[in-house]
This record gives sequence, C-alpha cells and structure tokens, in this order.
Amino acid sequence: MTIPAMMPVYGRCDVAPVRGEGCYLYDAQGREWLDFASGIAVNALGHSHPHLIGAIQKQAATLMHISNLYGAPDQARVAQRLVDRSFADTVFFTNSGAEALECAIKTCRRHHTAAGRPEKYRLLTFSNAFHGRTMTTIAVTDQAKLRDGFDPLPDWATVLPFGDLEAATAAMDDSIGGILVEPIQGEGGIRPGGHAFLQGLRDLCDAHGILLIFDEVQCGVGRTGKLFAYEHYGVTPDIMTLAKGIGGGFPVGACLATENAASGMVVGTHGSTYGGNPLAMAAIDASLDVIDTPDFLAHVTAMGDRLRQSLEQMIPNHDHLFDYVRGVGLMLGLKMKSDSRAFVGHARDHGILTVAAGDNVVRLLPPLIIEERHIRECVEKLSDAARAYAVPQAA
Repeated sequence: MTIPAMMPVYGRCDVAPVRGEGCYLYDAQGREWLDFASGIAVNALGHSHPHLIGAIQKQAATLMHISNLYGAPDQARVAQRLVDRSFADTVFFTNSGAEALECAIKTCRRHHTAAGRPEKYRLLTFSNAFHGRTMTTIAVTDQAKLRDGFDPLPDWATVLPFGDLEAATAAMDDSIGGILVEPIQGEGGIRPGGHAFLQGLRDLCDAHGILLIFDEVQCGVGRTGKLFAYEHYGVTPDIMTLAKGIGGGFPVGACLATENAASGMVVGTHGSTYGGNPLAMAAIDASLDVIDTPDFLAHVTAMGDRLRQSLEQMIPNHDHLFDYVRGVGLMLGLKMKSDSRAFVGHARDHGILTVAAGDNVVRLLPPLIIEERHIRECVEKLSDAARAYAVPQAA
C-alpha cells in the first residue's frame, strides 16, 4: 500500500506546529515561527486567546450539538448580532466559507425562481477569484488549477477580468441573475476592487434587477480595519459570505442576506446538520466581543498603516526582489519580481510564516492583535530572508 493514511491532496511544507501562543507557532522541537499567515486569515485573535478559549470551553461543557430540528436561541441571538451590525436582515450559518458561498448562490437562484424568473440562473464572476473548492464554487471561476480533472462542470458563470466594469456591462443578458465578487481578492494577489468598480457593479445590479454578492470570507471581520470590507467603499451588497476570522479558528461560516434577496429561502430549500451549532455560536460571539469595538478596529487600522510603511521602507534595500505593497488594513500583499511561492518557502527557514498568492504576491495576514514589536520582527525576518535568497533561475 503506497497511499498515505491522509489523502495526499495537500503540498505540505515541513513546518508542523503543535502549539500556538499569541502571534507565534511552535513545533514539537520547540522551534518558533512568527505567524503572519494566521491559518490563511483565520486566527484573527492569534493563538490561544483566553476569551475565545474560555467561551468554547464553557460551551463545550454545556451543549455542543442539537441539530437544526430544534430551537436554537444562541443561533438566533448571534444572527441578530450580525444583522444589527450589517446591511443584512437574515443569516444562515455554515461550517466553512465554501458552504457559505453555496448558500449565497442558492439564495440568488431561489430569489429569481420565486419571483417567476428561473431563466436568471447565471452569475457574472471575475478572473483569479477564489470562492472555495466545491463543484459549484470551482465552476464559477476560471482557475485551471482548481478545475482540472473535474469536467464537465456546470456552465453557470461568465468570468470577466477583475476590475473591468465595461466588460461586466457588456456581458449582461437575460440569463444573468447576480454578480459575485470579492471586494478585495485574496488568493488572486491582494487586489482591492476599488470604489468605482464596486459601485459600478452595484449600479449595474440595480439597473437590471439582479443581486450583488460579496465574498468577504477572507477580507471580512475586521481584517481591513472595518468590521466588513464593504464599509470602506460605501457599497452595500444584497448577499455576503463570511468565514475564516469570524470564528477565530473554529470552523464556522455565514451567509448574510437582505429580506428581498432571501425571498425564496423557505422551509426545505437549504439546511446543514452542523451549521450554527452551539460551539460555533460561542466562537463567533467571543470573536466579535473582541473585534467589534471601535478601539480594536482602530488598532487594526493603525497596525496596518505601520506594517505597510515598514514594508515600503524595506523594499529599497531589496529592490531586486520586491516591487510594491498593496492591500487594506492587515490584509497586505508584497508584490515580488520573481516567484513568491519560492520566497515564502525560503522565509519559513528564517522564522516567519506568510502565504503565497497569485500574481507573485506574498500575503501578510497577521493576527489582528499584533503590536509594533511584531511588525519590527516581521520586517527583520523578511530582510534576513531576502539577504540570503538566491532568485531561482528560469529553466
């Protein structure tokens, strides 16, 4: 038998953490890494945050799971908390970002079907997006690395260049029921959509009576210095997906929608065995307790500005490697002049964890609790890595 016990679908590196504390991870030998990856923007409160741990421990000792056959007062309370802090009127809880996207797409489809417009089943989506790895979410992207080997996929989307409002306008026809976009692309290389583009999509949806869906799985929940990224642009979606940071490390997601957008979501149209379980609700509650305060969000903005400035000051010392910085808040991308994946792997050997993204970008997604000393350490480790880095030669 040659296949390992764990299905070999991940290209894992040799870092194997067994413990985390604050902004650091440690392996069984006690080696330390500064974690500026945060589990790909998941560990918003860092590792072993006492308030989050306490809430989960208390809930685990009380009630872990009941299923959605029964009343769920904690779920209703947390849903109302999200409604009160957003554009939305209603929430469906999931176990992941991909599930939240499935719910969002189904909500859009059901909205039009319930209104007697079943022909409006297609979406406009954008190049280099990442919405998950289910069959539906890979079907609405143009990324060959996600789609390879899964054809035939449903033809449910028209994929357009990210940021191209003219292309979106030209692609409109009677089959389009919604527009799905990340306000700030994550996997695509930390690319903000910008106000003009996002407002243009909002206007286009309003003009054609269709729904605007924001995927804030990576950019939401304080990551940008606002609780939700759409607040930066003053552009309100009809449906929004959340996950990652909303649970601080616990697997949970959410699909938020207006009453109008969710008009087709009635009993029997969707469901989840684990979605909205008491443990997940405790994790959301605890995460929001910390993140959703003016002082904390101001801290994220200040640290984001400081990290950007520090990176920009570092770049001239290694301008053969680095180009510029882009992003918002603590969702920053360091654009490289060569392969970012190779450098991310090299930087691990210098004690810092980051994440590679498209367009040769190094993603810096630190815990939102970072302080200036962590930023100084980040830049020192990146500089050390850069000085020791030999740019791979093209074959």
